[in-house]
Amino acid sequence: MTTASFARFTGQVALISAAASGICRASAEIIASEGGSVAAVDYNQDLLDEAMGALNEIGGDHHGYQANVLEQSEVDGVVADVIERYGRIDILINGVGGSTIIANSSARAEELSFEEWQRLIDFNLSGTFHFCHAVIPQMRSQGGGKIVNFASIAGRGKSESSSSAYAAAKGGIIAFTSKLALEVGADQINVNAIAPAVTMTERIRKHWQGRADEVRQRAVAMTPLGRIAEPIDQANVVCFLASSHADFVTGVTIDVTGGA
Repeated sequence: MTTASFARFTGQVALISAAASGICRASAEIIASEGGSVAAVDYNQDLLDEAMGALNEIGGDHHGYQANVLEQSEVDGVVADVIERYGRIDILINGVGGSTIIANSSARAEELSFEEWQRLIDFNLSGTFHFCHAVIPQMRSQGGGKIVNFASIAGRGKSESSSSAYAAAKGGIIAFTSKLALEVGADQINVNAIAPAVTMTERIRKHWQGRADEVRQRAVAMTPLGRIAEPIDQANVVCFLASSHADFVTGVTIDVTGGA
């Protein structure tokens, strides 16, 4: 990660879910390096400890929370503690989600069980709702804030390798982002999302390496920029949307796909 020469987030507090790895960890490190305080939430305590060590090396006032973001009560507890600790929440980054929590992440509709369908819908939508539900009153009371959600290019119906359940869930994030932006715009709360293509997070890399060479080569060939995204590629767009540079951007989902 390169160190920025400016400080977009000085004095701001960012609450980030799934912060211990991947795109959200890269986003947390950018925000910390540019003067912000990070409240990092993750379910995996070991990964969270590692991520907090990296944030503390960067410097600043950061705090980690081990929590299951699919439980509203746990989310409410985290948000209450962040407000007590810092007095405000300027940025909410909702990073919990993914397609690989079921055995066959590319299952066709007829191959999915209803349990798998519900699991993917819940995993990709509920945590985002829980955090928005808990954080918006604080952002409204303090005069505004930035919310960044994580959709996927699958939510545009453009992913051959994703299941219909995952596509439906991420399409829901796109719709939720647009509708929520309408609801809270008058409160100076910006709500946007990114829609990544395949990104080499730790979790995805394992699945990517298991694919046939021709499948990987085809994915690269279909990307005009000629490579697969790294977490920093997505994090740079997340942090743009979380910054004052995006003050007049809301209700938008940005496709971060290298042109595919």
